[in-house]
Amino acid sequence: MVANYNITENIMKIVVFGASEIGLLIATEFFEDHDVTIIDKDENKTDALNKLDISFVSGNGSNINTLKSANIEDADVFIACTAFDEANIVSCLTVSRLSRAKTVCFVSKPEYIESLKLVKNTRYEMIDYVIWPEELLTQEIFRIITVPEAVDVENFAGGRARLLEYRIKEDSILLNKKLKECKFVEQTLVVGITRDSSLFIPDGETEFLLNDKVIFMGSSTSLDILARDIFQSNTKVKTAAIIGGGSVGLMLAQNLEKINIKTKIIEMDYKRCEYLTEHLKKSLVLYGDGTNIELLEQEDFGDSDVVISVTNNDEKNLLCSLLTKQIGAKKVITRVSKSANIRLFEKVGIDVAISPKDASITEIRKNLIETDVDILATVEGGQGRIIEAIVPQKFNLVTLMDLKLPEKAVIAIIQRGLSVIIPNGMTKLNEGDSLLIFTREESSQKIIDFFRG
Repeated sequence: MVANYNITENIMKIVVFGASEIGLLIATEFFEDHDVTIIDKDENKTDALNKLDISFVSGNGSNINTLKSANIEDADVFIACTAFDEANIVSCLTVSRLSRAKTVCFVSKPEYIESLKLVKNTRYEMIDYVIWPEELLTQEIFRIITVPEAVDVENFAGGRARLLEYRIKEDSILLNKKLKECKFVEQTLVVGITRDSSLFIPDGETEFLLNDKVIFMGSSTSLDILARDIFQSNTKVKTAAIIGGGSVGLMLAQNLEKINIKTKIIEMDYKRCEYLTEHLKKSLVLYGDGTNIELLEQEDFGDSDVVISVTNNDEKNLLCSLLTKQIGAKKVITRVSKSANIRLFEKVGIDVAISPKDASITEIRKNLIETDVDILATVEGGQGRIIEAIVPQKFNLVTLMDLKLPEKAVIAIIQRGLSVIIPNGMTKLNEGDSLLIFTREESSQKIIDFFRG
């Protein structure tokens, strides 16, 4: 979704080393509001990059002369996201000597993560942010697993408030009903609906249609009741099956072991299976191919509460997911390397399709680019945002029903001192209230400006 309003007041200069898919995603996300330069070899310059209003410098991001050609001295952020960890690390270290730019280093190998952690918070630390997309992906999948039926989960206020997203299925009691006709548990709000890949904020006349993804916000307790009563999620996940024993599969299995979910993991590389066996305490490690339906049936993958396919190949993940669906898996979560494939995967029946690259973009946006606004979470590929705004002094302290916001938005959560309030129309604002507001991405700036006065 292209933004119409800047969240930041100052245009930032962003230099990206690597015309990779993640480099293209970063450029596409930020070029309209910021000055973006990409460094890479000429042969890696794609037609998609040519269509963007960005600068392109041919060369190696580890080379001082190339960096100077990209005006690195004036840069605010430097992001190294090539396919080579070593090149990313060296380029960030070089930039740290040439510029005051914040450095972001993408890595894919666990050993580099451990090495970089050793120098964290020491005088040797010269890289500001290390992003391991697989770790972000694992965290997101784990959150979704812990809430049956949900396709997205975010926690706020120390876990006392939540965002949950559910898909409307054929047997849903909400299907074809208007919002005003539905009686939801107290302290629960419907803040957004995604229909045909487009997010909007509903009103009372909005009807829930088949395959809508409905976003709820509210207290954690009330959303637990909602999950039980509306989406029939009254049982916890007890069993999980993972296809793919790479970094994501291993980390996910380790996390599931910690919360006593019975886990099995299938991997087709025998040496990797030996490694998994050494690093997992309770999980069953299977040597085999996740596309072998006979093996999946023999090992009861269809009886699992959730199946997660996290190989490095989109086509294989799709096939494995469809096979496990066919043999009865209740919920299937699939890794998607190419962000463009997410919509396709969901269209053919995959419950949740997640991209590690999208998770990385969110991390960059929250921590580096939009630094003057606290973006607590994004949903639906950045189309929706949960932003935090503080009610300033001398603000017109009216009830929410009398608050005239400049754009469509929902004040979903109010943090007042130690209290967490899920408001209604009669709730009155107080000075110093911390508001968690759900809105569309292009409406964010006007909402922020409104509370800045």
